[in-house]
Amino acid sequence: MLISMELDHQLPQPARAGQEGIARFFTFLLQIVAVWNIVGLIFQRFAPDLTDKISEFVWVTNIPGNPSVVWGVLIALFASGFMRRQRAALWAFIAFFQVSTLFLAAMVLPVWSEIDDFAEPSLDYYILCASICFAIVSIGLLVWARPAFPARLARGAWLRSLTVALVGLALGFVVAYMAAVLLHGVPYGDAAKWASAAIVSGDPTSSPYDLAYPANTWTFVVVEAIVVLGILGAISTFFRADARHVARQADSEVAARTILLSSDESDSLAYFATRDDRRLTLSPNGRAAVSWKVTNGVALAGGDPIGDRHSWSAAINTWQLLARKYGWVPAVISASEDGARAYHEAGMHVIAMGDESVIYPADFSLAKNKAVRRAIAGPRNAGYTVRIRRQEDIDPAELAELAACADRWRIGDERGFSMALGRLGDPRDPRILVVTAHDAAGQVRSLLTFVPWGRRGISLDFMRRSPDALSGVNELMMTELLQNAANFAIDRVSLNFAMFRSAFAVSERLGASPLQRLNYRLLMFASRWWQLHSLYESNAKYNPVWKRRLLCYSSAQQLTRTLIACGRAEGFLSDVPQAFRRRTAVEDSAAYINDVVTRMEPIRQAILNPAPIEPKRNEQQRVRIAKLATLKAAGMDAYPAAVPHTMSVAEVLRRGSADVASIVGRILRIRDHGGVIFADLREGTDELQISLERSGSADMKLWRAGVDRGDVVSVTGRLGQSRSGEPTFSVQAWTMAAKSLVAPPDKFLGVADPEARLRSRHMYVATDSDAWRRLYVRSAAVKAVRDYLAERDYIEVETPILQRVHGGANARPFATHINAYDLDLTMRIAPELFLKRLCVAGVERVFELGRNFRNEGADSTHNPEFTSLEAYEAYGDYLSMRELTRELIIAAATAVHGSPRVPRPDGGWMDISGPWRSITVHDAVSAACGQPITSETSTEELRELCKKFGIEVSAHATHGAMVTELYDELVESQTVEPTFYMDFPIETSPLTAPHRTNPALAERWDLVAFGMELGTAYTELTDPIDQRYRLTRQSLLAAAGDAEAMEVDEEFLSALEFGMRPTGGLGIGVDRLTMFLINGTIRDTLAFPFVKPAGR
Repeated sequence: MLISMELDHQLPQPARAGQEGIARFFTFLLQIVAVWNIVGLIFQRFAPDLTDKISEFVWVTNIPGNPSVVWGVLIALFASGFMRRQRAALWAFIAFFQVSTLFLAAMVLPVWSEIDDFAEPSLDYYILCASICFAIVSIGLLVWARPAFPARLARGAWLRSLTVALVGLALGFVVAYMAAVLLHGVPYGDAAKWASAAIVSGDPTSSPYDLAYPANTWTFVVVEAIVVLGILGAISTFFRADARHVARQADSEVAARTILLSSDESDSLAYFATRDDRRLTLSPNGRAAVSWKVTNGVALAGGDPIGDRHSWSAAINTWQLLARKYGWVPAVISASEDGARAYHEAGMHVIAMGDESVIYPADFSLAKNKAVRRAIAGPRNAGYTVRIRRQEDIDPAELAELAACADRWRIGDERGFSMALGRLGDPRDPRILVVTAHDAAGQVRSLLTFVPWGRRGISLDFMRRSPDALSGVNELMMTELLQNAANFAIDRVSLNFAMFRSAFAVSERLGASPLQRLNYRLLMFASRWWQLHSLYESNAKYNPVWKRRLLCYSSAQQLTRTLIACGRAEGFLSDVPQAFRRRTAVEDSAAYINDVVTRMEPIRQAILNPAPIEPKRNEQQRVRIAKLATLKAAGMDAYPAAVPHTMSVAEVLRRGSADVASIVGRILRIRDHGGVIFADLREGTDELQISLERSGSADMKLWRAGVDRGDVVSVTGRLGQSRSGEPTFSVQAWTMAAKSLVAPPDKFLGVADPEARLRSRHMYVATDSDAWRRLYVRSAAVKAVRDYLAERDYIEVETPILQRVHGGANARPFATHINAYDLDLTMRIAPELFLKRLCVAGVERVFELGRNFRNEGADSTHNPEFTSLEAYEAYGDYLSMRELTRELIIAAATAVHGSPRVPRPDGGWMDISGPWRSITVHDAVSAACGQPITSETSTEELRELCKKFGIEVSAHATHGAMVTELYDELVESQTVEPTFYMDFPIETSPLTAPHRTNPALAERWDLVAFGMELGTAYTELTDPIDQRYRLTRQSLLAAAGDAEAMEVDEEFLSALEFGMRPTGGLGIGVDRLTMFLINGTIRDTLAFPFVKPAGR
């Protein structure tokens, strides 16, 4: 099991919940008593009696309760050891406080009668008894709970603590010796004895010293203070956590880099796990890791765990156990919300730190960012240029010069732990992105470096600029980077971290509270020393997405220690001077770096250029793949560039001659009779039996070894007959045209599953004659429509599919965005408005056959994308378009079926060559409702009719809306024969001219047959003022939340104001027309109908 390669990793076993509870209780007890020893000094002045009673109660725990600074500090040291779960602190507590009490009691109780009256025991007696009970119980509990104290002492703790104690005693002895000689007149011969007495008892005149030179009070206080401080320092050193610093090993760094390359990290700080001062703790499966360093006794992790999220918890648990073993306090700085959630689930507490700014280049627009435009104007006008390169693409000499510039331009010491790397020029980091700004003379004036963030992101490392650089150069570099991000496959950029960002943002809002403004002033005051506000402002100008960063800590008692460790790690608080830091192996030595680079290169190539992954295949597919090798061994290519093909199967059957021919088709069935092999070969909808005979020239052995059902083969031979008289193609030679790795369905059963017919459309069409035939029906129908219009001098055009304005019909559009121009677009619902603009231009007859898109579901009559025909004719109207529509459909039916007829749902045929019925909408609805309805019928009466037939309408439904609802439910769905429904209410047709005799109606019809709408036509509205009024009303509906309402298209209205001749227009759904011609669903008419993803 790989945990962390720098330390001894015999990890402790997790303690039980009860053992942890006991450890927490005694930790809390020691903290309370330590606080009391300090606070009690104040109470003693104002309430001495109460202080004495509390102290007596505290003594029950066998922990000194009389207020004292010395005892307070000593007990606090024990509490610190308990918090770090040090085994030595546990044994020391038991020995010094509990066992010592039992020892004292064993000596005192036998003689208690001599010092107390047993007839009436004193309070001291009861306290002693309680202390004995507490000692016995606490010793038992703490011995049982020792697994909760796994932390061992730091290496050399005994020697260091003894040294500190001896230094304290020696210093005290020297001070006492000097005081004896200089202040008390002690002879040199007795001065050493006098100093020893002053240290041990404070009174040199007492036995056994019996010196005639008494010590004054101040000498005693100073000497004892020095000795006590030495002893406390020794105890503190003894309990101090292991602060060892071990140089990272190559194995650890290679593991970290492998994890980073193997996963597309969501955390922008992940790459900083490769810092040389961090250690790595891996999960047991090696798929995730926590990177950290020890500062101030805190095992401080930076950012989220790296690697597989499913292994995060295992890595965190291993890291926590490792920290417990060495007495470190686990903490995390700058975790994301996902990472903080994982740490929280591991028992840690979470508080907010600030926010990280993330910019998505696709959303960045310089045109919309006035502040950045103003900032970059100066350097651009001065001739500054920007270069963006990967570190691996920069010449080593230039890279060394850039690193030297970065060092020269740095102000103060290097800062950063969680968001800084500072390794420019290191060959371990070839993917670092370097952005440089050059003045007009070509000199480097500013430098940005970014570390990789997963596969397609970068995270800011450091920012340097020359003192001579113009203001705005950093903004210029960022702008160029964001505008060219796509060239480097970058879709996200992480910038600086803004501490207390929310406080700055809230204070800038109107209505900020006095407390919020006070926080702002305090932070601005702190910004004099730390870059708090400047970092916030430098990021905010790019309008980034702010992502919270959080601090995770183990307990409230350790929060102060954790904050100090964070401040030291990030460089905000001074660390140990360099001269006093412990020396380690040189981590960035050339040998170490070369070792990492050499080992990472094959790993990097394997991960970034992986071998193709073979899909999972069943046994049948594996057998077919094995036959590829058989064909190759025989010299036959399974997927040749060309094969013999002189005739189609249909042509061979039609000619019936015995001439030699080469045909190609898919094998559907194979029947092996030993001396002869029969197979059914299909090309399109035509099938032909082929045969291979033992006496023939064809290679039967290779056929048996290499050919399966579904293979496409080219066979050469002659047409003959079998013994039963069936036409049979006798094969003289054959070759594989395309080996099928998937078995086709049974020839007679076909693809029976309706879902499989949609998802495996290629197989369905290849093996089903009806599916194949339907493709040709649609093609023939479309060709007939196009030819009919061309013969009548209609010109075909193509209009835009991507449109800036949603118009042409009432429907919900598909929305998209063009990044190059930062524009929101919609995919067209109908080409109507563009075609009308051509009519304004003077085109008399025009049509378009094209794709349209509506953001709606798919069913038997609807598909999100569909094909429609729209045609416009100058000087026509909806009546002339009615006749044109009838002739178009008759032409299509004739092209498909040979005569003007269509199949009926009941299996018969319908002759459509005669006149088609026409009826007004109001008359049709009147007939369906059984009472007369006109354009003057009141809305109340229509609402009652809707209620009568169970049709729900809104409370604000208009006359036209309710008539349309009645028509949809009662008329359209019941129509069988082709019928034109005329004169719809005008409010439902915003692009249609009003009726010539009744302005409440529109000159529009809908053609319906077999219960579905086939097409519609208008007398087009050419009045620009009326058209503007109607579209404005539609746009108001859109603004009110109607997603299907049209928007105002100013370009169309402007064109209409130029003048448009009287025009008739029609629209026919090609999919619906094909459904009408074959009596099928919309999925039957489409080569590839829309299918939801599997499982949804």
